[in-house]
Order: sequence, then C-alpha cells, then structure tokens
Amino acid sequence: MQEKRYSEMTSYELQQEIAQLNEKARKAEQMGMVNEYAVLERKAVMAKAYLLNPDDYKAGEIYEIEGAPGAYFKIDYMNGVFAWGFRLSGSEGEEALPISMLKKN
Repeated sequence: MQEKRYSEMTSYELQQEIAQLNEKARKAEQMGMVNEYAVLERKAVMAKAYLLNPDDYKAGEIYEIEGAPGAYFKIDYMNGVFAWGFRLSGSEGEEALPISMLKKN
C-alpha cells in the first residue's frame, strides 16, 4: 500500500495519523527506545504543521519555539509549512522549522 504524503491528507486523516504517532511514541518511550521516540515525535510535529495555515505566519515576526522555553525564532520567509529564519538566542545559521513548532503570542 502506498502511503500518502501529509500534504495529500485531509484534516481528519492528519488527526488520525497524529493520534497513531503519539500512541507509538508513548509505547516507545515506555520501552526505553529513545531514538524511536524522537523520530515519532518529529513525525507528529510535521503532521501537525499541515493542520495549520502558513498564511498565519509572517516574515519579520518573532515566535517562541514550542518545547524550548525562552528560545525565540525570527522568520525570514515561508516555504510551505516551513518557516525559514534564525534563532535569536544562538549563533547558528539559517534553519527551517515546521510552523507547528512556533507558538503565537
């Protein structure tokens, strides 16, 4: 069976996928499978990004990064469900974050 891309799924399918990923991640965490847990968590974050409207995120605006209290991200430009820009706290280069990782204030 060919798996659908998140961009091809309906919001209902995405919600089902997120629920399944969260359940698998919970089980992986209980079994001490740290790497598997991290991969499943990242997939859930990606799926959540497709439930959001990229037009709600604007270049030049600053957002707090979900799961990283006190860390902020300034958007330079949008590309689909990814915000490209820089973390305000670090000296790292440009990076892309799924919009589901950005908290609106």
